[in-house]
Amino acid sequence: MRRDITAWYSGRLFQEMPLVAYGHYGPPILMLPTAAADYLEYERFYLIDSVKHWLENGKAKAYSINSVNRLALLNNKASAPEKIEWLNRYDSYIVNEVLPLIRQDCGGEAKPIVAGISLGAYLAANTFFRHPDLFGGVIALSGSYDIRSYMDGYYNESVYFHNPVDYLSQMNDNYHLPILQNGDKKIVLFSGQGAYEAPDRSRALSNILNSKGIPHWLDVWGHDVNHDWPWWRKAMPYYFGKLFGNAA
Repeated sequence: MRRDITAWYSGRLFQEMPLVAYGHYGPPILMLPTAAADYLEYERFYLIDSVKHWLENGKAKAYSINSVNRLALLNNKASAPEKIEWLNRYDSYIVNEVLPLIRQDCGGEAKPIVAGISLGAYLAANTFFRHPDLFGGVIALSGSYDIRSYMDGYYNESVYFHNPVDYLSQMNDNYHLPILQNGDKKIVLFSGQGAYEAPDRSRALSNILNSKGIPHWLDVWGHDVNHDWPWWRKAMPYYFGKLFGNAA
């Protein structure tokens, strides 16, 4: 399988940001790491290996990048406004730096599906729902979509626009909402019901999407399905198969 690593200095994030691409060609999927992990996390935990047949056979091409969670939501020394500022900068980095690279690589006006696990599922969902005109959908595994617990009681408009359960609940515009309601976006919300999973968080987001007439797939697996890599390595190829077809 082809594997290419590149990196560049991001003036938005004040640091060099690496990116790894897997596969030769195919519909793009942008993968955002869990918690405070890095761009190679999905490779280290064999998630890339679990979907390699799609990547090797031109059914999909995956791109994985770093997060700024250590500076943002997981930074206990940062104030709430500082955390939100980092989320703003990360959002701008994805839209203005990563997306153009993917489009240059894939050609045309490619609209990647954004994928993530755990805290990465929040980042993926937030990226997609803020920019449904730029991205083709989201695969969100085992996520939580309400960041108020990271804000120490702080709340303003900036928090609102990074909190999917809030801005989606109130979305009534004539641009983003019709795009989401159209039905051509691939929106997958997955949760298990085992140890350390919180299926009610995915159900809450699903209820909001239903109230807005936004087609999506809520997929809640069994009580033996834990918040851990062995299950994510089963879930991700399952959804690749649903979205990208047979791997052969």
